[in-house]
Amino acid sequence: MIRFGTGGWRAVIGDGFTKENVQILASAMAAKMKAENVADQGIVIGYDRRFLSKEAMQWAGVVFATAGIKARLINKSGPTPLVMYYVMKHDLPYGMMVTASHNPAVYNGIKLFTAGGRDANEEQTADVESYISRVTLPVEAMEYEDAKAAGLIEEFYPINEYIDNILDRINVDAIRKASLRVALDPMYGVSETAIKTILLTARCEMETIHSRHDTLFGGKLPAPNEAAMSPLKTCVTDYRCDIGIATDGDADRIGVVDDRGRYLSPNDILVLLYYYLVKYRHEKGPAVRNICTTHMLDRIAEKFGETCYEVPVGFKHISAKITETDALIGGESSGGLTVRGHINGKDGVYAAALLVEMLAVTGKKISEMYDDIQEEFGHYFMLEQNFSFRAEKKPAYRKLLMEDRVIPDFETEIERTSYLDGCKVYFKNGGWISVRFSGTEPLLRIFCEMPDRALAEKTCNAYKNLLGLSDQ
Repeated sequence: MIRFGTGGWRAVIGDGFTKENVQILASAMAAKMKAENVADQGIVIGYDRRFLSKEAMQWAGVVFATAGIKARLINKSGPTPLVMYYVMKHDLPYGMMVTASHNPAVYNGIKLFTAGGRDANEEQTADVESYISRVTLPVEAMEYEDAKAAGLIEEFYPINEYIDNILDRINVDAIRKASLRVALDPMYGVSETAIKTILLTARCEMETIHSRHDTLFGGKLPAPNEAAMSPLKTCVTDYRCDIGIATDGDADRIGVVDDRGRYLSPNDILVLLYYYLVKYRHEKGPAVRNICTTHMLDRIAEKFGETCYEVPVGFKHISAKITETDALIGGESSGGLTVRGHINGKDGVYAAALLVEMLAVTGKKISEMYDDIQEEFGHYFMLEQNFSFRAEKKPAYRKLLMEDRVIPDFETEIERTSYLDGCKVYFKNGGWISVRFSGTEPLLRIFCEMPDRALAEKTCNAYKNLLGLSDQ
């Protein structure tokens, strides 16, 4: 019942996400670590603010302890990138984070990180699943307090070294001189401590909403998408903030509202930061994006004599390509990005700090930066649509898309098609459309980028009609 998707293992609480399954996964990981002769290095585990997250961390911790593997448990809820940073900084073989990221509140799950603080790739997760199939029930687990007394569980909170690393990588002096006001929406998640500490150290004024602990996330999805950011838009305009920043439930993704109260998509954020890094910081290097992310990044890379690489969905693919090509930045349309020299995975906290630095160094409003980029590189409209479906329909969809490879009759001339991850059609006008199955939820996702909204909608409708999604 435990299967890893693009963002780790996720399941509905009380259904797939149970104490037994958490401990089965921990037992499998303990066996894997012993087989790889890395058990003596131990493991670090963190958790977010979701229901049962802390308890699940402890359930896993006692299984490792029973196997004689020291479990370092982060004893306060914190960002996923904190765990990734700790694995990288302290040369640990593995780390785990109890979170379902931006999924609805009824979900929880576990993300797995490997050496260097990277998201576990398909080879690693497939190996873990093979160990899971061999776990004998019931899983042995000692009492929590006994494991602590034996030194096999250590509780600690390494937030300071993570924050200090970010402070060392941004221009704090420039930010201090800029007298910026920042609105922050942690979306009832775990980013507040880290982001506020960084920005208050840099003497920013802060306005914060949705900071209390609420396992239901205010009844909304803890994802920094446009639909969820109306309160942040109001906060930015009411308090005349220079920027509004939102993070998802475990703070590895980011959303932004500009000084005019205008929502900027994750694609816009990625483009802004790459443009800033190459033009104002004078840094060099390629960019990496997944198949569902804006091609505006390609145009900026080409302008500065660089390459933009395309990879499948899943941040592990972005991290791997960054390492392979020494890329400067990598990101995805769902809000995750990373910059060379920090951690090997997405980090909404670091992205937030860089965006504030961008405002301070350039002396421009974020709306002005965005308008400058559109004037120089043109404008494309991105449309994303998600469709839930019954499980029995998936084979038919998969056959049509991936085996029969049926493509609608588009009015725009096609340049080429790709089946790297789902089906992606590239058009000669520079636009594209991608159709793929979500790796974390029972959804069919359609992404389309075109010169204008009308053409994007028309192109999406062609696929919706082909797949019979109109009536769902």
